[in-house]
Amino acid sequence: MLDLDISFQDIEKKEYVDETKILEFFEFVLKNEREDYNEKELYISILLTDNSNIQVINKEYRDKDMPTDVISFAYNETENFGGVEVIGDIVVSLDRVEEQCKEYNHSVVREFYYVLVHGLLHLLGYDHIEEVDKLKMREKEELYLSKFNITRDI
Repeated sequence: MLDLDISFQDIEKKEYVDETKILEFFEFVLKNEREDYNEKELYISILLTDNSNIQVINKEYRDKDMPTDVISFAYNETENFGGVEVIGDIVVSLDRVEEQCKEYNHSVVREFYYVLVHGLLHLLGYDHIEEVDKLKMREKEELYLSKFNITRDI
């Protein structure tokens, strides 16, 4: 079971932020990525914020003084509390989501879920430093978006 905590910092909830759909999407990905999904209680937090706040986080934790779309903080077993496995935190700039959907010429819904799945896959151990890993991660992102019927048009 997944306990998903979604919070907002200095930004109002947008019409494309459907907390029930986000939970269903994360559960879908986790069921496909974790063989032990049905055996554990899992916890992930999502912070939805703006460019200025994510820039502060990006500078503090990644030494990059600029806004970004998503930052993931994966935890290991030392962060668990009782029977709950804390997978990690995802921070998303909704400003960047809205800017990037225009840059990439697709819907804000598609960009939002792309950023979410990208952040979630980072929590699950995927990265895109090496080209082979980048291809694997992109393949997973597109697979989950398409299986959940999130296309460039919606």
